[in-house]
Amino acid sequence: MRLAINAVVVAACVLLSVTFSHARGPYGSISIGNWQGGAYTDDNSGVFTHCAAGASYQSGIYFLVLVGAGGNWRLGFSHQSWKLTPGEAFPLTLTFDGQQPFSVYGMPIGAQLVAVDMPPNSSLINQFRKARVMSAFAQGQLFQFNLNQTAQLLPSLVNCVASIKKNGLANAGEFTVALPKPAASTPASPNVPAPRQGKEQGKELGKTGTGFVISSNGHIVTNHHVIDGCGEITGNLSGEAPVKLRLVSSDETNDLALLQAPTPFKEVATINQNSVQTGDGVVAIGYPYHGLLTSDFTVTTGIVSSLSGVFNDTRHLQISAAVQPGNSGGPLLDFTGAVVGVVSGKLDALKVARATGNIPENINFAIKTGAVRDFLDNSVVPYQTAEPKGELKTTDIAGNARPYTMLISCNATEQADAKR
Repeated sequence: MRLAINAVVVAACVLLSVTFSHARGPYGSISIGNWQGGAYTDDNSGVFTHCAAGASYQSGIYFLVLVGAGGNWRLGFSHQSWKLTPGEAFPLTLTFDGQQPFSVYGMPIGAQLVAVDMPPNSSLINQFRKARVMSAFAQGQLFQFNLNQTAQLLPSLVNCVASIKKNGLANAGEFTVALPKPAASTPASPNVPAPRQGKEQGKELGKTGTGFVISSNGHIVTNHHVIDGCGEITGNLSGEAPVKLRLVSSDETNDLALLQAPTPFKEVATINQNSVQTGDGVVAIGYPYHGLLTSDFTVTTGIVSSLSGVFNDTRHLQISAAVQPGNSGGPLLDFTGAVVGVVSGKLDALKVARATGNIPENINFAIKTGAVRDFLDNSVVPYQTAEPKGELKTTDIAGNARPYTMLISCNATEQADAKR
């Protein structure tokens, strides 16, 4: 908690202070889930300057939301590994729940901190308040943030500013604003998650995805969104009994997760040592709509359509191989049977159709093996790589993948499942 508050102090100070003097605070408190903050003053003059709250994400990014004494809004993003050039603004695209993107500018303030001014009285702030997921794309990188508590955070920040102006710093207290309870006969708005209270956290839903064994020590790779919000996680290979899986690590930004089974495996996937090229043939294997269409895995083929994903995100491949809900986390293989990516999802056809008038076909995405290998290296997990050999028949590729392609199942709350 102390580290988080210190991070808020430093980030908020740098965001608003022209002289880079230190801010002082927090006065009072804002505490909403992982968001922590309060009111802050200029350390030199003691004048109230802003209210802010921040949260740390598993990707290592510290995300700050700030409201100035004058009512201006700012976002701040910080990461210890960044090496930015202060003063050189760059375009940044913010997307909320996959809706129409907003073009803003990020201003590096220090080598590890980016400030984003939010236009006053704009639909951008309203979208931010309602959204469950925000994507930020800048300089070839895509970052994703779960925003399931901003409906409560933003009013709390506004309340903080109003309270300090009215009552002064000496009377600063708890600024958190409670969300109104929905009427018993009226379902809660889908854009405003209800507060969690004990066991009544929402209806539990079963969800499934795909994973693949990457080490003989029992490690399995899948997507972060497959296991996000899950309680007990189980996995089973085709024709075998399910086993309980342990979550080892996850990377929300790159949408990767690492699980581990209690027993070792004989067969593991091999990662292609070389990068794929546009036009290369690929095979996607997974468990889409498990139990509805089939209990066995499905196999689809296609090509690598592009070496980048949405908004030119170079961590992803665009593929024409058909995938459906449940394919997420499954292996994308080349025609030698080696892994060249992790299937991550498909373009939302309905949203694209609303925006363009056309329905897209076969636009699906996979995470490149570069990001996967970095994730495994950071998790200290061994894996096998190989030079590509002769091409195999699709039936042989599927047969070879059967011993290491796994159905992932878990129960998640309705709220958590809605994030996907």
